[in-house]
Amino acid sequence: MKRVSRRNASRGARFAVGVAAGFTAGGVAVPGAALGAPGLHAQEMVDLPGEDRSVSPDLELVYAIGSAAAAAGWEEFTSISGIAFDGEGNLYLLDGTRREANARVVVVDQAGRLVDSFGRAGDGPGEFRAATQLVVWEDGQILVEDMMHAGYHVFSPAGEFERMVREGGGGMGFAIARRPNLRPERTGARTLIGRSRRTIQRIDMSSEDVEDRVLVEAWAPVEDDGPRSGDLEDMIREEWGFEPDLLFDALPSGGIAFSDSSAWAVKLTDPSGAVSRILRRPIRPLAVTEEMEREERERRLEAESNRTITQRGNAPPQAVLELIDNMTSLRLEAVEDMQFFPEVPVIAALRATWDGALWVQRSTEPGSDEPGPIDVVAPDGRYLGTLEAGTAALPDMPAAFGPSGLVAFIDTDEFDVPVITVWRLPPAIRLESARPPPAP
Repeated sequence: MKRVSRRNASRGARFAVGVAAGFTAGGVAVPGAALGAPGLHAQEMVDLPGEDRSVSPDLELVYAIGSAAAAAGWEEFTSISGIAFDGEGNLYLLDGTRREANARVVVVDQAGRLVDSFGRAGDGPGEFRAATQLVVWEDGQILVEDMMHAGYHVFSPAGEFERMVREGGGGMGFAIARRPNLRPERTGARTLIGRSRRTIQRIDMSSEDVEDRVLVEAWAPVEDDGPRSGDLEDMIREEWGFEPDLLFDALPSGGIAFSDSSAWAVKLTDPSGAVSRILRRPIRPLAVTEEMEREERERRLEAESNRTITQRGNAPPQAVLELIDNMTSLRLEAVEDMQFFPEVPVIAALRATWDGALWVQRSTEPGSDEPGPIDVVAPDGRYLGTLEAGTAALPDMPAAFGPSGLVAFIDTDEFDVPVITVWRLPPAIRLESARPPPAP
């Protein structure tokens, strides 16, 4: 376990030093720490146009499922916490994490017809206690992350429970909490791509215990001051506003696309994790004002105050409740004392389509409810255009990408019941294939 350095009073100063140590080209600064890895000489820099070229999403509706008015009982979803396609275009939904009696995985075909529904709440094998993520490999094998089981349920393509893959870090799933946004590799192996703080890892799920290996050491905008102590006060991470997130997705080639700075810069790796290409657009980050800082602190304080605890069965022991209260107080104190980066990162989200096109969503002004525009780029650096999000044609970044241009969105009806729509992208904004030819 690592802790954030508390020695420096201003992260903004460290950020400025990091940018100065790098280089600026076309108005895009890329931190020197991120470019100091071995193999820098082999990296290709690709500068994309600075002006947007608007393209129409022109999506074709394939089907819609869900809503309170759904004719079939299986379409009465409660909460969707995971969604993914397999290689045949079947859609998988992880539903019911807020209402344990309905915890399940639902599978529908390319026409939106029910194929299978399996899983339920419980303590036994293949039963969910706190299902939090869904991963589907190309052949339809399924993995469900379960925080309270401190592991992962693995199901066959037919929906039959096969085994649990256990994670270290204790019985409350603390190790799992460090692996957000898991992505399946498309190489045929039972491996995932995930992150742990500022590293990207390849995670092997083929045996009974998780095995991981670091592929990418991303740029760290703050110093790491070594292991944390066991004190509760030291377990609460310092809060900083507008920190550049580590965004990533797996590519069909076996490599990774990731962003780790405030600039519009997307780095592409080969399957070994070595950065081979950096795509850049000369779009400058938005400068942070005192008003932005005040509003961001207020938003985070409200979010911390509104945190709720979902419990199963009897109430937690008094000692656990006191621990939770102490952690909440410390988190609120950390937000009150939070410091800020001088710029709002340009990139808000990064996804790779089934064919390997990159969808790079730009941020908007902090506090805005409007999603930012989405730049569509081929991995070789061809700029395919920019899509306007927040419209009826494209409400936001798709929740899942599938084969043959399929994309899925999650919305809710007037009764707050999930509605899932599946659309097909036009050829103009997707690639025929980014998968390399098979080895002879």
